[in-house]
Amino acid sequence: MRTPARAGVLAVAFSAALLTAPAAHATAPGDNGTVKIHDASTGEEQRRNEPHVCTFYLDGFGFDAGQQVDWHIEVWAPTAGTKGETVLSDTLTLDASGHGRTEDLSLPDGHYKLFWNFDGEKGSAKHKVFWTDCEETAAPAAPSGSSSASPSAGAEAAASPSAASSSAAPAAEPAAEATPQGGSGDLAETGNGAPVGLLAGAAAALLAAGGFLLFRRRGSRA
Repeated sequence: MRTPARAGVLAVAFSAALLTAPAAHATAPGDNGTVKIHDASTGEEQRRNEPHVCTFYLDGFGFDAGQQVDWHIEVWAPTAGTKGETVLSDTLTLDASGHGRTEDLSLPDGHYKLFWNFDGEKGSAKHKVFWTDCEETAAPAAPSGSSSASPSAGAEAAASPSAASSSAAPAAEPAAEATPQGGSGDLAETGNGAPVGLLAGAAAALLAAGGFLLFRRRGSRA
């Protein structure tokens, strides 16, 4: 009589344990989420992984509400350096939807591995390998010593010679025209406009006429 009763009690207890176990497991933290590497320009809502980035951030999805995350990034082969050396690390508390992201991060060009540890994880941490390569995305630098003037400005200057000539120094004034007397044209004339040569000739003719008259007068007296 006692044996069947004891067996019944054990069966009831075992059934109750089976019914309560799923509920307890559902409330415990889990590792059903995922983490992605995102370029800094990628929106947080995107769930794709980007293994080649320059500036980047870590983006976690689908974890339990409020889970605490401890993450770190290590140097990974073939990048030169000590494998396993931690180069970045921090903590992150996820929001009520199990989502969270870090601030924008940067590392020298190379190969790295992310380790994402959190409360309630089972087994190994979430992890991602990725490359940083900023040289390919950098804009080419302008050559030193290049002129800042635009080609169109040079073309306009060449097309309008008047503009170029207006900026040159004014031409020198032409020299005054020389006259046969050795002076300028203005100095070769008197106040009444008669040439000096004509006046001198008239004076010589008058002097000769006076001399001739004086000579005839003396001859008539003799």
